[in-house]
Amino acid sequence: MIFLDGVGIGKEDYENNPFFRYGFKTFSSIFGDLPSLQKSTLKRNGSFLFPVDARLGVEGFPQSGTGQTAIFCGMNAPKFVGKHFGPYPYSTLVPVIREQNIFKEFLTRGKEAFFANAYPKIFFDYLKSGGTRLSVTSLSCRLSGIRLNTAADVRRGLALTAEITNERWNKKLGYKLKTLTPVKAARRLLKLARQKSFTLYEYFLTDHLGHGRYDGDAQSLLGILDEFLFTILSELNNDMTLVICSDHGNIEDMSVKTHTFNPSLAITSGAHAESVFKEVTDLTQFKPAIMKIIK
Repeated sequence: MIFLDGVGIGKEDYENNPFFRYGFKTFSSIFGDLPSLQKSTLKRNGSFLFPVDARLGVEGFPQSGTGQTAIFCGMNAPKFVGKHFGPYPYSTLVPVIREQNIFKEFLTRGKEAFFANAYPKIFFDYLKSGGTRLSVTSLSCRLSGIRLNTAADVRRGLALTAEITNERWNKKLGYKLKTLTPVKAARRLLKLARQKSFTLYEYFLTDHLGHGRYDGDAQSLLGILDEFLFTILSELNNDMTLVICSDHGNIEDMSVKTHTFNPSLAITSGAHAESVFKEVTDLTQFKPAIMKIIK
C-alpha cells in the first residue's frame, strides 16, 4: 500500500493541475490517459484508477487526521468527531486508532505488517521529549508495537525516507545517505513488500506542494514521484496486490493553497486489483477491502 498525502482527481486544467501541466507517465503510460473530473475512472491491463469520496457526508474541507483514520481504521472518522480535523488525529480518535488500525488487524491475524518509512533522529528526539503530535500512521505503529525505522535502516537497504531519494535528508538534516534514483527506491520497496503480508509506504510532499510549503521545483518533485510509481506499477509481481490511496484533494488544484472538495485518487493493480476497485467508493472502505483478500 502506498499512501499519497493530498492527491485528488481534479479538472483537466493545464495551468493549475500539475499532472496536466507537466505530464505524468504513470497515468499516461499505465492507463493511457490522465484522470480528471470528466474522466475519473481509468482501466487498463488489469489496473484501475478511480475516484474515492473523501468528504464522507461531513461539511468542510477533508483533512488528514480524520481522512487517514478513515483509511487505516475503516471507520467514518469525520462523522465520529463531528468535523474534518487535521493534520493530526483528534484526541477522541486515539482509542479508535489503538484498536482498529490496519497494522493491529494484520498482527491479530498472525500476519506480518511493516511500515517502510524511516524517520530522522530529530523525530525520535521529539518522542523522547514527550512529543505526542503524530500522524495516524506513526501513531498506529506506536500503539501496535510496530518498530519505526531509522536512518541506519535506510543505509542497510531496509527502509526508505519519505522523500524517496534521500536528497532532502542530506541537504536539510545533514545526513550522508546514498542518493537513490526513484527506480532503485521503487525496487527496494517492492523487495521489502515481498517479505511481509502487508507493507505501507507513505509520501507526503504532494500535500506540502499543494499548500505551498515545498521549497523545491514542483516539476522535479513530481518527476521523482512519477518515476517511482511508474516503476512500482510496471514491475509489480502478479501475486502481489498494490493499493495506492490518498486522504483528500490538494495538489491537483494549484490555484489555491487549501485542500479541495475533489475526490481523492486511488489506484489498484496486481492480484486482487479488481476486487479492491469494486469494493472501494469512499475512504472507509480501503481497510475492509484489503482485509477481505487476506487468506
